[in-house]
Amino acid sequence: MNRSAKSSDGTLDQMAKTSAMMRSVCMGKHKADEALIDGLGRGEFPDTKEIKCYANCVLEMMQAMKKGKIMADSAIKQIDLLIPTEIAEPTIKAFDGCRDSGKCWSSKGWINMN
Repeated sequence: MNRSAKSSDGTLDQMAKTSAMMRSVCMGKHKADEALIDGLGRGEFPDTKEIKCYANCVLEMMQAMKKGKIMADSAIKQIDLLIPTEIAEPTIKAFDGCRDSGKCWSSKGWINMN
């Protein structure tokens, strides 16, 4: 993948501001508990409606999901544009894996992409 050179500091700052905005909007919209949202960053995915709706909201704002369907190409395009290379690659691999396997975990559970 041909990724353009970016200023990591500037991009990380922009990413932090965008993340905070999405978090605020989606947290308020779905009344998700802040402690549970913090756990998402540690890989903790509780099976609650509020967290699933919060995750769906964030993914839709990122243009990574539309109407419950993972949009791998759109997600990868956004990642490539906005996230520094050093932290983007694992995320791109995850979305590529979804596309390649035809099956991904979404906020609504396992979904088929075919």
